[in-house]
Amino acid sequence: MGLIKFLVIALGISYLFMSLLRFFFRTKVRQMYERAQQQQAQQYQQRPTGSIKVDHVPNQQKGRKKFNDREGEYVPYEEVK
Repeated sequence: MGLIKFLVIALGISYLFMSLLRFFFRTKVRQMYERAQQQQAQQYQQRPTGSIKVDHVPNQQKGRKKFNDREGEYVPYEEVK
């Protein structure tokens, strides 16, 4: 009789503990999710408006390629055994 009583109490306590743990975990995840959404909204609102200035534009080669389309680019390699 004592063993059955112990098992019932142990299972009841473990069930209660898991329920509380699940509740606190869900609330914590929800808080983190809402905080991330708020930070994302703040970053979106703080974007600068106006024109965009580009400091450097790379040189473009007109119509010249370093290699033929059929050949592809050669990559040297060493075989390792």
